[in-house]
Amino acid sequence: MKRRLPSMTAALVVVAAMATLPLWLANTYYINVASQILFWAIFALGLNVLVGYAGLTSLGHAALFAMSGYTAAIVVTAGGAHLLGAVAAIAMTVATAAVFAVLALRATGIGFLMITLALGQIVWGIAYRWAALTNGDNGINFKTRPQPFGIDLTSAPAFYYAVLLVFLTAVMTMAVFVRSPLGAAVRGTRDQPRRMTALGYNVWLVRFAAFLLSGFWTAVAGLLFLYYNQFISPQVAALQTSAEALLMVISGGTATILGPIAGAAIVVVMKTVVSAYVERWNMVLGIIFVLIISFMPDGLVPGISRLVRSMWPQRRSNVTGERAAKAASEARP
Repeated sequence: MKRRLPSMTAALVVVAAMATLPLWLANTYYINVASQILFWAIFALGLNVLVGYAGLTSLGHAALFAMSGYTAAIVVTAGGAHLLGAVAAIAMTVATAAVFAVLALRATGIGFLMITLALGQIVWGIAYRWAALTNGDNGINFKTRPQPFGIDLTSAPAFYYAVLLVFLTAVMTMAVFVRSPLGAAVRGTRDQPRRMTALGYNVWLVRFAAFLLSGFWTAVAGLLFLYYNQFISPQVAALQTSAEALLMVISGGTATILGPIAGAAIVVVMKTVVSAYVERWNMVLGIIFVLIISFMPDGLVPGISRLVRSMWPQRRSNVTGERAAKAASEARP
């Protein structure tokens, strides 16, 4: 309990800072940047279920991300309610994730990656070519944001709080998943699939469940992306979106909860803030990624955690030595 107290205190401080962010950050632009970090972090957390915990690298998650946004946009534009659009978006995306899983889980490793890449490109092609449904390259304008319980989400602070609530729910869900029997089984299929089969587990079914969980939170992130931008186009389903999400997970640290969040913060800040001051921000982002992989192969969060743990025993030994020396000097006549 004593060991968990510092981490729990730090978590409460972070949550308090996030909850009060619009109060001490008066600039609307940076509040919007914070909203973007949160829903991209949800996307990265969803992808991390496959990449980190299941050991299955996907390059097709942008298709699920876009599927959610397009479904909601089409339903609402056709005259449906926002709630109907959200439910339809999540249901359609999870169903698409199930189809992806049935096709992609025939393989692992590079085979799985290439199948998800191909499936993602198929969805991108449909979004680009089926102009009668998706409006092609012109995209779909989404005129209004939803008003849950009558709360207007037009202002930046109101939308930020809505996204923050969903983000905290996603983080808690991931924490429960990691500690659950399903989470243990998913990690087992990553590390020892043959042994898991010998123990009686259905490896394919465990991975299928992980894919559906990943698809669900990807759908939620896609909805928030649509509500924020009030526009969606085939570019959202492009390979670049999948690559950026994968970069968030790998740079922050796979198989961790904080890693994808840190990775999302890095990528979003580089795209939205640093790009205004540095013309070649892509090159800077690439350099940061190379440095992280070179010096912290496990990712930024695990690397910093390991560095702190390596320094902490030395600090404790120094403090203990100083106290012993002080006690010895006081004991002298």
